[in-house]
Amino acid sequence: MHRLLASWFGSGLILHRIRGSHLGSGTIGALFTLPVAWLLGVWLGWPGQLGAAVVVAGVSVWASNGFVQAEGDAGWIVIDEAAGTFLAIVGLMAWPEVLAAWVVFRLADIRKSLAPGVAAAERLPGGLGVTADDLVAGLYGLVVGHLVRILL
Repeated sequence: MHRLLASWFGSGLILHRIRGSHLGSGTIGALFTLPVAWLLGVWLGWPGQLGAAVVVAGVSVWASNGFVQAEGDAGWIVIDEAAGTFLAIVGLMAWPEVLAAWVVFRLADIRKSLAPGVAAAERLPGGLGVTADDLVAGLYGLVVGHLVRILL
């Protein structure tokens, strides 16, 4: 169960099966989450998205913790990217703002030095660190997405 959840229902294992490397798996996991998070917003509004972000973040810490102690922040663990995706698009419905939020979230997560606080969050112990950096990156995406919403 831990592996299924940590790999976000197997999405974190796809690239390794295709090309033998987990590099980029976080983006695949986040990409699989994006339409789900958006649809949740359509059906339940921003409270549903925020609730999902909180639940997925908690499950992320729990599911990844054991693997982190054994393998470090393995590339196939992508539930943290799912949590960051849910957070990044809370309250966003139009695709330009959703995509802007998601792209900024991914950039902040991948290039941690571009966004203050992301690298520091990653240094937290265990599954908390695995998840926290994506949540901080998700906050950057959330801010940008809402700025795009206001400006458009």
